[in-house]
Amino acid sequence: MTEEDLLSTSERDLTRLLTGMEPELRPGRYVFTHAERVPEGLHPVVTVAEDEALTIVCAQEEADAAGLPYDYVAAWVTLRIHSALDAVGLTAAVSSVLAEADMSCNVIAGYYHDHLFVSHDDGPQAVDLLRSLAARSGNGTVKR
Repeated sequence: MTEEDLLSTSERDLTRLLTGMEPELRPGRYVFTHAERVPEGLHPVVTVAEDEALTIVCAQEEADAAGLPYDYVAAWVTLRIHSALDAVGLTAAVSSVLAEADMSCNVIAGYYHDHLFVSHDDGPQAVDLLRSLAARSGNGTVKR
């Protein structure tokens, strides 16, 4: 598949994004930490080069083994729909539903999917709320 094919299969329509998002709770506990570079043996799921340091999102047990500091343990939810990077409204809709339930949500856009990191204890409920949002979007009861 060419890059053009991949781009053309990404979704931009908000209703289709919401109804087809298929939130998936990934196994494990994830933490946000920081370092000057990725330590040996660490397998980050996300890195962000910030002015202060390299932000690293990784499995909690890897951070513990490397002696890295963290203060937030998260569950990782992937929205399985291939969302276009220029799609409008998905992040706002998803984060609003979670905010209404008093859940923090750290959103990271990958090339193919959007990824949400919520408090670890909130993971299952977050997926339930997102599935409910998808169902409501399909029957036209979501306000935009």
